[in-house]
Amino acid sequence: MNLMSTRQPSTRASPPAPLDWKFSQVFGERSAGEDVQDVDRISAVEFEKSGDYLAVGDRGGRVVIFERKDGKATPDEHYSRSQLERLDFVSLDHPEYQYKTEFQSHEPEFDYLKSLEIEEKINKVKWCTTPNGSLFILSTNDKTIKLWKVKDRKVKKAKEVDPHQFVSSENSLLAERSFVSEQDIPSFTNGNNLEWKENVANNTFASQELHAKIGNNEDATYARCRRVYAHAHDFNINSISNNSDGETFISADDLRINLWNLEISNQSFNIIDMKPLNMEDLTEVITSAEFHPIHCNLLAYGSSRGFIRLVDMRQSALCDYSARILQDAECQGSRSFFTEIVASISDIKFSVDGRHILSRDYMDLKLWDINMDSSPVATFKIHEHLRPKLCDLYNNDSIFDKFECCLSGDGLHFATGSYSNLLRIFSHGVGSEEGSTVEASKNPNRKPLQRARRSSLSNLTRGFHKQGHENTTLGNEFSWSSSSKLQHVAWHPCANLIACASGNSLFFYYA
Repeated sequence: MNLMSTRQPSTRASPPAPLDWKFSQVFGERSAGEDVQDVDRISAVEFEKSGDYLAVGDRGGRVVIFERKDGKATPDEHYSRSQLERLDFVSLDHPEYQYKTEFQSHEPEFDYLKSLEIEEKINKVKWCTTPNGSLFILSTNDKTIKLWKVKDRKVKKAKEVDPHQFVSSENSLLAERSFVSEQDIPSFTNGNNLEWKENVANNTFASQELHAKIGNNEDATYARCRRVYAHAHDFNINSISNNSDGETFISADDLRINLWNLEISNQSFNIIDMKPLNMEDLTEVITSAEFHPIHCNLLAYGSSRGFIRLVDMRQSALCDYSARILQDAECQGSRSFFTEIVASISDIKFSVDGRHILSRDYMDLKLWDINMDSSPVATFKIHEHLRPKLCDLYNNDSIFDKFECCLSGDGLHFATGSYSNLLRIFSHGVGSEEGSTVEASKNPNRKPLQRARRSSLSNLTRGFHKQGHENTTLGNEFSWSSSSKLQHVAWHPCANLIACASGNSLFFYYA
């Protein structure tokens, strides 16, 4: 397989400087010890390509859109030097977000042919690249993928009018009482209309009522489902990825990867099929798949055996046997019952230039060069302190937890989640092997409350807390709590800002 076209000059001229991470925002955090509804748990996080928008999916089938609120000054906004100096204490070097809209993407379904319940949980969300700036987003649950268009509805607001201006001129037809008689005013049985009739006859209007009618006409954001891609997967969908051509995308389940055209919802092409003739011969399953960010013919997918396969769709229609396999030679030594379980890759991400792949398994975070298939470029230990507890982790099913990973736009920094709401951040070629550890909480190291109030609000619309200069970096002591997991992470494409989710809470950290 010829991948020489993917070789690009390395930009790693000098090691990156260590990053000092600080808390920025949180949406939807609850008090310590307070229960979280399962439908409110976040299951997917994804930044839009420009970083101006963030999509969050939850187990209740909802997709929440956040919009960047800073750095979008209008042409009429100008700051003098003195104003900028006064604003210097405000953290203007990182994006901040506000709630924009939300919509119900998926509903619970029942497959009568297989007697199987299909959850509404959002497994993945992906933004689509469009030439005209429209916002399109793909969302999927276990079986069905949907394409949504998010649009602002522009509603012209009525101009505020003084009700007494109608009687300011005797020449105004509407202001002349003599032209308004009771028989000229239609009779209605509705109470509001009867009140309007009386007001017209007396030329009296309550200004607050007028303002209330005007205030109901506001700009709104809504989402419309444009396509539904269904009935193409026998197993649960674990990945979707948009192609760089802007026209196609892939969807992957345990055994198959399908290629779709965004404009065609009733047909897909199967390009990977790992299903054996006899299911007893099954040795591995697909766990994650992603398109190359530049070359539309290349894609990569990870497996439960710890392999990453890089395929070129130009070589054959079915790409099962034409893949370059990236595997860690050091993992082929001594094996135990848990070796293959912890080696299963839960997530892979391409770097922006497409030269490297970041992968996450249960124990480690690994950086790969796509032209070096014998070993990763770097390995970062995440759960090495849990290795003596693998038996306990297996008994309570925690060993099957899947953690996502992300990397910075320059490809120099990497992040993933862990237990106890810990965010682990590493840099290639700088700092210690432990990297930086941040507790995802607006009150790090807080003591548990004896009594916790329960909020009546259940999702991310409850507002946010902001604290721009709080440093939450922890030491090298790692605790372990399987009940609090930081599984979903996303890195802003243009800034050192990480969005991470635990439970129903969405945290932002910047450096």
